[in-house]
Amino acid sequence: MGKVSLEGLEFFAYHGFYDEEQKIGNKYSVDVEVETDLMKAASKDSLGETINYEDLYKMISKVMATPTRLLESLSLRIMEQVFAHFKAAKRVQVSVSKFNPPIGGVCHRARVSMSKSREEFEALE
Repeated sequence: MGKVSLEGLEFFAYHGFYDEEQKIGNKYSVDVEVETDLMKAASKDSLGETINYEDLYKMISKVMATPTRLLESLSLRIMEQVFAHFKAAKRVQVSVSKFNPPIGGVCHRARVSMSKSREEFEALE
């Protein structure tokens, strides 16, 4: 087993519980880690045998472009897309952060993290 990760992806997007957040937007950060078997890709030097992180980025970018109320929903939608598009994905861990959240005080960022195996994820459906 191994992991393919994208760390510190940054997006300006229109998510948030409050309507005004969805109008003015904010900066978000996403980290994703996909556990998979990397031996075939390594031994064959083949991109087709691994999680293509360019495709992974494009998928996350599309999810981030659709306004959502909760960071939890964003995380779940990213997981859904990873499991749907990458059959070799065994486990996915996602963290989504919102910079300077409107909490009435100083906070650099709020973060939600989720992790599920394919079996755990499919049992939820």
